[in-house]
Amino acid sequence: MSRNKIKPTPKLIAYCVKFFFRISAFAIMIFLYIKDKQAFFEYTATPVSEGINFMHVMWCVYMGLMTLHLLPMKFLSMGAGKAVKGNFQPVPNYSKEKLAEFVKQENKSAGNCMIVWLAGNAVVGILYFMGIIGKPELLLLTGFYFISDYICILIFCPFQTFGMKNKCCINCRIYDWGHFMMFTPMVFVGSFYCLSLFLMGTAVILHWEYFWRKYPERFWSGSNQILHCANCREKTCQIKKAVRNSLVK
Repeated sequence: MSRNKIKPTPKLIAYCVKFFFRISAFAIMIFLYIKDKQAFFEYTATPVSEGINFMHVMWCVYMGLMTLHLLPMKFLSMGAGKAVKGNFQPVPNYSKEKLAEFVKQENKSAGNCMIVWLAGNAVVGILYFMGIIGKPELLLLTGFYFISDYICILIFCPFQTFGMKNKCCINCRIYDWGHFMMFTPMVFVGSFYCLSLFLMGTAVILHWEYFWRKYPERFWSGSNQILHCANCREKTCQIKKAVRNSLVK
């Protein structure tokens, strides 16, 4: 039992609060969808000049979050912050050869994850073009992806378990792919608000990939001491580890 004891850190508490916010936002989306799904969709196509609605607020939240990921903000999780120069603490005499092998393996795993993600959402696109689902359902799916992002961080991540097989989010090669993934369904919706979110998510992933390719040493625990468990102050993996330990008992 003691091995599952969780010691909250400021970052873990902040993540749990934000997770609650995301669940609440998704619950409101479900309510609006059930109440009138067509009106729910039209919120995303209504100009601000005709009145601010819930989806306008969510657009601002989404865009604000993604903007922060394009800036070298110190309060971001180390999962995202490791790309920043100030968070690189070199391991003395780390192996360049092992780093190159790490990059090769990580690129292969990341590529497989992207293929799976795009294939899954291609199915969503096919269902949309066949008329089986509509734009309101695509918005709901995005809302589900919105909370799934934090489910992956706090509770269980299929990409970590079956794809990347990294030991924690702090060491995750694809940590900042979340916004691109989150807004993938928006490509099929087509309104300004939806397409702008997808394009901003694309900007975030391109920004991330630029730093990965230019400074891979910042992303590997074998070359960056700040990624070692002993140096981690966030400990956002605690709930996830407790869940895993409970399952293997």
